[in-house]
Amino acid sequence: MDPVRIAEAASLLAAARGASTRIDGLPEACRPKSAADAHAIQDAVTALLRDEVRAYKANAPVAGDPNSHGLRAPIYAANTRTSPARFPVSEAPQCGVEGEVAFRFRHDLPPRATSYTRDEVAAAVDACAAIEVVSSRYANPDAMSPQDKLADCISNGGFVFGASLADWRALDLSKLKVNLTVNSETVLEQIGGHPIGDPLGVAVAFVEMMRTAGGVSAGQFITCGSCTGLRYLKPDDTCGVHFDGLGAVELQFVP
Repeated sequence: MDPVRIAEAASLLAAARGASTRIDGLPEACRPKSAADAHAIQDAVTALLRDEVRAYKANAPVAGDPNSHGLRAPIYAANTRTSPARFPVSEAPQCGVEGEVAFRFRHDLPPRATSYTRDEVAAAVDACAAIEVVSSRYANPDAMSPQDKLADCISNGGFVFGASLADWRALDLSKLKVNLTVNSETVLEQIGGHPIGDPLGVAVAFVEMMRTAGGVSAGQFITCGSCTGLRYLKPDDTCGVHFDGLGAVELQFVP
């Protein structure tokens, strides 16, 4: 993708973030045609915002599909909070929430020629409960292509994390009981629910992506996919997510 077009797309998305506004879409000439294009736009947005990347969200490639590739998206420090959190609606007008298993890296995993193993990644992280806040810079995100959404950090609006658990490896992360409440009322209770049943596998795929793109820094988080589905709340609503054995996280959307 032409660097000039990448810069133009990034300017529009960064401006929408800064002003908490929504755009109809990117100009046709600036729309990404591939994951590589979309990741390049993300990186250009990051450069424009000049904000620390505190976390990432990621998807793992589909096993057995040679055309499937891992995807990642930065989450910025300005939109990251510790539970219990008060999250301004102005930062995430759609008030979307997803309960997730996340990991915090205890030490750097720097670039290197060989892949990191699953055991190496597991040994480098603590686990925690998290809520991904979902909000798009597009006025009608459902009408956008997957590449357009990826350029917009996969509709990430923010991230709230709970207490870290160092001794998590005895947990079966694919079968955790999860409870989601809205204003103290249970709206979801189930076992499992992760899209591929393997949150750690997403973290491993993410580390592999970053191994050739600057590596991972100590203190960064990776949030690994919704276990509760996407729910849209309202201003003043309080959302809580609790995973048995892992912990809890809470946020309130405030005007």
